[in-house]
Amino acid sequence: MPRDYYDLLGVRKDATPEEIKRAYRKLARELHPDVNPDEHAEDRFKAVTTAYEVLSDPEKRRIVDLGGDPLSQGGAGTAGNPFAGFGGFGDVFEAFFGGSGMGGGRGRRSRVRAGADALLQLSLTLPEAAFGVRRELQVETAVVCSTCTGSGCAPGTSPRTCVTCGGSGEIQSVQRSFLGQVLTTRACSACAGTGEQIPTPCPTCAGEGRVRARRTITVDVPAGIEDGMRIRLSGQGEVGPGGGPAGDLYVEVSEQPHEMFVREGSDLHCTVAVPMTAAALGTDLVLNTLDGEEKLELRPGTQSGAQLTLRGRGVPRLRSSARGDLHVHIEVRTPTRLDEEQERLLRELAALRDEDVTAITKSSGLFGKVRDAFGR
Repeated sequence: MPRDYYDLLGVRKDATPEEIKRAYRKLARELHPDVNPDEHAEDRFKAVTTAYEVLSDPEKRRIVDLGGDPLSQGGAGTAGNPFAGFGGFGDVFEAFFGGSGMGGGRGRRSRVRAGADALLQLSLTLPEAAFGVRRELQVETAVVCSTCTGSGCAPGTSPRTCVTCGGSGEIQSVQRSFLGQVLTTRACSACAGTGEQIPTPCPTCAGEGRVRARRTITVDVPAGIEDGMRIRLSGQGEVGPGGGPAGDLYVEVSEQPHEMFVREGSDLHCTVAVPMTAAALGTDLVLNTLDGEEKLELRPGTQSGAQLTLRGRGVPRLRSSARGDLHVHIEVRTPTRLDEEQERLLRELAALRDEDVTAITKSSGLFGKVRDAFGR
């Protein structure tokens, strides 16, 4: 069944050539892939372009009006290719929207361009991240060439106007299509669109105006910084082509795991294992915190999973004088093997379950015996 080219353009069968042209321009603006992100837009754009190619040709339109399809007859020329005469979607874009379309010129470009940002990884211990640290780091980036000071030219020489584009940075060409003549503009390949050429490049940087070099920078890490955060050093990144302004350098922090503490924001967590007797009878624990040794009282009858909190012994909050807390999780360890003496003492202790265990064990001496038998 022949395709309905009139329906594709949304016009009547008696539409004038001007009405057909206006309908196509309207649909082309709506469906062109450069302006319509819909995944089916390109197929519809090709279909309406084909319909216009057929209906704008008097002979092909006559075949359609007689009930046939001129494209199914193997016609030569552009019948099988609605984009014949175009260099691609960019040229079609130019025909309807003006300008350069995809990949077209945009006027003369500057040889001097801004540099890219750079990223550096920095590994820190928990105390360094908690309290801040100053580090000297080695970084390799592009810097301004000292021989040509960024011009890209050998000493004593200078750039010259491009002979290919005459200094405009663009090359224009005219192509014929079913819409008539189409003017396309491309960046000049001889000068990369800059309008200038370097006849004698700098021997040090080969005309780039920049070279790679290793240098030392100082980074002040603020107290309370967290894993994955970045420190921005303005203007310490890559120098741009032609000696252009440098980008920024980002230092990304990677915090090493600590042997004792687990960090959650500004809070710290740790697990302390104590013998069953110490949990039952109570004891004093000495804990090594980020600030040094801290004494922690373990009350009699402490259960496994209990949590003790040391206020203000966590990590300083970033850009704040406040600090998080240190949470101590107690893990009570029960012995898996008992000798005869340990078993006898535990049975004596179990017999006192209905009375004040602490008072009786202390007064009877059982407290000391249990402690000595199992350790604190």
